[in-house]
Amino acid sequence: MNKSVNFYQERNIRNLDRIDTLLTELPEYCEDFFRGVEMRTSTLTRLNYAYDLRIFFDFLSKKRFRNKPVKEITLEDLEQVSDTDIEIFLSYLSRYTFGGKQLTCDERAKARKLSTVRSFFKYFFNKGLIGVNNTAKVSVPKLHEKEIIRLEKEEIDELLETAEYGNGLSPHASAYHDRTMVRDTAILTLFLGTGIRISELVGLNNESIDFDNNSFVVTRKGGNQAILYFSDEVADALAAYMEQKKGDPKIPKETPSPLFLSMQYKRITVRAVENLVKKYAKIVTPLKKITPHKLRSTFGTALYRETKDIYIVADVLGHKDVNTTRKHYAAITEDNRRSVAGKVKLHRSEEDDD
Repeated sequence: MNKSVNFYQERNIRNLDRIDTLLTELPEYCEDFFRGVEMRTSTLTRLNYAYDLRIFFDFLSKKRFRNKPVKEITLEDLEQVSDTDIEIFLSYLSRYTFGGKQLTCDERAKARKLSTVRSFFKYFFNKGLIGVNNTAKVSVPKLHEKEIIRLEKEEIDELLETAEYGNGLSPHASAYHDRTMVRDTAILTLFLGTGIRISELVGLNNESIDFDNNSFVVTRKGGNQAILYFSDEVADALAAYMEQKKGDPKIPKETPSPLFLSMQYKRITVRAVENLVKKYAKIVTPLKKITPHKLRSTFGTALYRETKDIYIVADVLGHKDVNTTRKHYAAITEDNRRSVAGKVKLHRSEEDDD
């Protein structure tokens, strides 16, 4: 169960290094906050906190404290931050400048930054280091439901055929297709056949796969490990790729051995996987913006339609809260509505008369 941990340890180290760098741009007391939340947050969550706080303090410096240097903003200054200041900050995020670039935040990005600022102020308020916390008075921006985008069955078939045969690829992409088609087919099949997250896929090692039981070990959000199972279709695609790798003398001899490799024979990156999904999907469904997460949604919806059990879907996808599953898979509600559409009869039938 520990075969794929090294990848995640390395990722955590990179995150921690980046957090340390960002903290040098913030007031010293920010380090106390990051230590305080360390035991209940992931390194990725804390990294996002650091990015958000960097923007917040830049706002305070420019707009609230008349160009007072960020490093000189004190806890006493934070006590002067009103709920109106926070609302101005959220409005400011619609179009702002940071690092010489014009940036913008949508409603979800604003909500996340507000959550970060609230956590930050709450920590120091609970510690008795500030006497007032006005962030709690600010309402979370209203979040509109995202359109649920997924592949239909015929689009799944076309996507896998495109990866296998290279139909529609540009001349540049076609030149590399012979080297990547088995790998790419395995990646797409794994997404569509298991609903695995992209971070989980990238973190897989050869040793994670058990063909005897058609199963593999993944490291989920928060670092917990789980065993997932796959179909014979997925097994065939994975076996074909692993067999291809056996015949390649350039494959690095290392343990653990990354399952999916780049053309440079290194562990494939999240960005590379995102790009290959986009490459094939835009040929098959040019009007849909298909990402690895949309392939996960496609699997989740298909699994619910087969099982009619939302709890199984939540467990397989690694959702801690079944409401997360309901929120992400609107087709579940749609299918339920369709299934009861004919249950209420408006006219009496002969059976009713009997």
